[in-house]
Amino acid sequence: MKKFAEIPEGIEVNVEGMKVTVKNKDTVLERDFYDQMFIGSVKFRVVDNKFEASSEKDKRKMKSFVGSVASHVRNMITGIQNDYTYKLKICYVHFPMTAKVDGDKFLITNFLGEKQSRIAKILDGVKVQVKKDDVTVISNDKEKAGQTAANIENATRVTSRDRRIYQDGIFITEKAKVE
Repeated sequence: MKKFAEIPEGIEVNVEGMKVTVKNKDTVLERDFYDQMFIGSVKFRVVDNKFEASSEKDKRKMKSFVGSVASHVRNMITGIQNDYTYKLKICYVHFPMTAKVDGDKFLITNFLGEKQSRIAKILDGVKVQVKKDDVTVISNDKEKAGQTAANIENATRVTSRDRRIYQDGIFITEKAKVE
């Protein structure tokens, strides 16, 4: 069983065992697909401008792993060509909250009138921009962009109040749009 990912011109894909590196002239993305269960039975290689993930066994777990690897490599190739963008919206009814980027931290102040600032982690290689009530998360790596957007959304999760009344928070409005 084989799954493929097309490699466009100007992009180089290298395979070393279970580690895949995708790079163009200025960006490099790496991913290690090491899994003890699949060593020896799954093979990766580059053939005729195509990345190939293959397995000799046709078991369900092998098929899903091979398909997932090919999909991840396709996402890496797309991310090298264009950035992934997540958009979030700052919503508040009770207390006007403010958000700002401080290095690798996203600070949310005055959320529901709290004195303490809430902090969300920004992963390496991710740019976060705040313009009034809009937050934009941009990265070449789809997973890092998605995780950073999720960190920001989870930092403002309301747990001890009625969600029908306290609808304040920062919410994802657009997912993984390629720009």
